Amino acid sequence: MNAVPNFPRRPDPLRFWRRLAGERHALVDRARGERLTYPELDAAADRWAALLRAQGIGRGDIVATLAGNRSEMAAAFFACGRIGAALLPLNWRLAAPELAPILDDARPRLVLGEDRFRARAEDALRGIGEARWIDLDAAAPALLARGGPSAGDVEVDAEDPWLVLYTSGSTGRPKGAILPHRQIFYNAVATTTAWELGAGDVAPVSTPFFHTGGWNVFATPLWFRGGKVVLFDQFDADSYMQGIRDEGITVALTVPTMLLMLMEGREWGSPLPSLRTFMSGGAPLPAALAERVRAAGYRLREGYGLTECGPNCFAMPADQAVRRPGVVGWPVPMLEMRVEREDGTEAAPGEPGELLLRGPQVFAGYLRNPEKTAEAFTEDGWLRTGDLAAREADGAFRICGRRKEMFISGGENVFPGEVEAALADCPGVAEVVVVGVRDERWGEVGRAFIVPRGETRLTEVDVVTHARARLAGYKVPRSVVFLPEIPRLGSGKPDRRALAEARP
Repeated sequence: MNAVPNFPRRPDPLRFWRRLAGERHALVDRARGERLTYPELDAAADRWAALLRAQGIGRGDIVATLAGNRSEMAAAFFACGRIGAALLPLNWRLAAPELAPILDDARPRLVLGEDRFRARAEDALRGIGEARWIDLDAAAPALLARGGPSAGDVEVDAEDPWLVLYTSGSTGRPKGAILPHRQIFYNAVATTTAWELGAGDVAPVSTPFFHTGGWNVFATPLWFRGGKVVLFDQFDADSYMQGIRDEGITVALTVPTMLLMLMEGREWGSPLPSLRTFMSGGAPLPAALAERVRAAGYRLREGYGLTECGPNCFAMPADQAVRRPGVVGWPVPMLEMRVEREDGTEAAPGEPGELLLRGPQVFAGYLRNPEKTAEAFTEDGWLRTGDLAAREADGAFRICGRRKEMFISGGENVFPGEVEAALADCPGVAEVVVVGVRDERWGEVGRAFIVPRGETRLTEVDVVTHARARLAGYKVPRSVVFLPEIPRLGSGKPDRRALAEARP
């Protein structure tokens, strides 16, 4: 969407830092005890580029992964960039019926994965293309040692895809957001500038690599800047706090649910001398939770972003974050913002409206979906976020809520339409509406309101069991309410607000 003249043809930071960083660590894989310097990560990316070329992967191809956070994911990411391919990290939490439409849409030529996910991948791939599977533990080491055709890095265009990350819409149909080299590069420049990150900074990645947060909140910005990234394969409160101390972590991304879990751990409140601040993102941060974090002696700042832009869109000084709860700050460099009323006019200061974004950090559109891509942008090129915001008198922004019906559970986006579609064929269900309701631990969780069919003796266990067979765990409703009929608006649509506010 944004042509960038004179964009660097080979925007790979490892090629620079392998010479200047020496023995400085680029990547630490805590689960596997690996510590890779910049030259070592650069060499690993070259080996993976050779492996991919030997498998016939080239410019314009998509390589999927089905694996946790591990060093091979980073090496494959840079390898894809060097040969002009795009990396598609698949959500390993999804069931096979949820993965199938993503794979059918993306048509990757290769899937790199862990054996624990292979059966699920094979079920999802049945009848879809001819994607080959390479096991990261059983097969990849020998293939990497064998080598393959070597060649120089290809020249890329600004709009060439580097990552494809799938998100779902309100209808539940998955959409592949294309993150081109341009977006990843300019997000790194804006983030390290606005957040004052340098080569001495160290950040953890405990959010999964199938999220933009895993890649683009701290990892890719720090690799462009020469910093260190620490991988956690899964989040455990005490191990996370211990990792912050062991690795000298300076900035740490969390979602509100993670902060709650940290507070319940044994290590909460212990000194973290290297840590400048926790960053909270992925879901609204309750003011009371922020106060508890600061009361324990830690600094905390709130961020905002989305897969389709950034994802780091605002900057806020730590001292002002304390004085102005709920304010996420000012736009990062190169990113324009507009708050728009429903009639398309610009909202006045303090007036909520839809947040629109424009700049080189905006994505390139949805894979093979020109209709949804067109819907995402205004005629003059602004990205519609679907989120409500208000601009303060001094130009800082406050996020007010979401226009769409989506809710966020533990940092994961949940779309009611997708859950409703999965429950619609549950035996005995005549009608179902799912809404998000507040939850102390997860922020929001799903509640299903169901009208049973006829005299069916349907139970909550029946509904939850049906959902678990078809949906990732975080999408499964935590409660079920049976109603004789669904309350409706004058238009005939379900009154979701009334349902969300109703007592179970």
